[in-house]
Amino acid sequence: MSKIDPTARVADGAVIGAGTEIGPYCIIGPHAVIGANCKLIGQVTVIGHTSVGDNCVISPFAVLGGAPQDLSYKGEPTTLEIGSGNTIREGATMNVGTVKGGGKTRVGNDGYFMNNSHVGHDCIVGNNAIFATSATLGGHCEIGDAVYIGGLSAVHQFTRIGSYVMVGGLSGVRDDIIPYGLVNGQYAVLESLNLIGMKRRKFTKQRLTAVRAFYQKLFHGPGTFAARLEAARPLASEDPAIAEILDFIGKGKRPLCLPAIAK
Repeated sequence: MSKIDPTARVADGAVIGAGTEIGPYCIIGPHAVIGANCKLIGQVTVIGHTSVGDNCVISPFAVLGGAPQDLSYKGEPTTLEIGSGNTIREGATMNVGTVKGGGKTRVGNDGYFMNNSHVGHDCIVGNNAIFATSATLGGHCEIGDAVYIGGLSAVHQFTRIGSYVMVGGLSGVRDDIIPYGLVNGQYAVLESLNLIGMKRRKFTKQRLTAVRAFYQKLFHGPGTFAARLEAARPLASEDPAIAEILDFIGKGKRPLCLPAIAK
């Protein structure tokens, strides 16, 4: 059975999973669905057409399912879907989607969203994401698996960030970031590969050598970037990570985050 504090307000129609604890002064709207064995510590707001997966822990003053911060939104029944195993800390916010953006904001499993972080409308966030304090996504962003976004960093709307990327603190991300990239700066630039993250994910020395050589050819070789990219395409067969990076670039519709000296 779920455990609901008597000071909480759970609207008729809300679905609360078995073993879930709803702490003091929480507000749960009529269209909310909260999975099993979650813990809403207290003063948590879950509104809108929002679903939360199993085994999530949500801290005070988090607001999930609030209206999009988009002037076109007129109260349509768009959704927010949050996966299982997430930790959502104090004051974090996640908004439902907009009709023009597909109507859905999605957050994967096993993420850690620190205090005052924000997931904007129509964003797609992968699994195992870590958003540090006040990390912010504008609307329509696509964030891959195991991405780390540093404290007080902001990602411009419609930006894509590939899997296993690390964004340093106090960074402004305006351009798409390749998988496995490491970026930093007030206007973020690509500094290198996220080698520490790759090692943690059990990349062998052989794989690291191959991907680093590809990276150097693509971003620091002679000639223009367009020419280097064309020359690098046959390297996709050397390693899955190389193929992933090339595929990500090929699907891009926005500028790519490049090293400061890249041409």
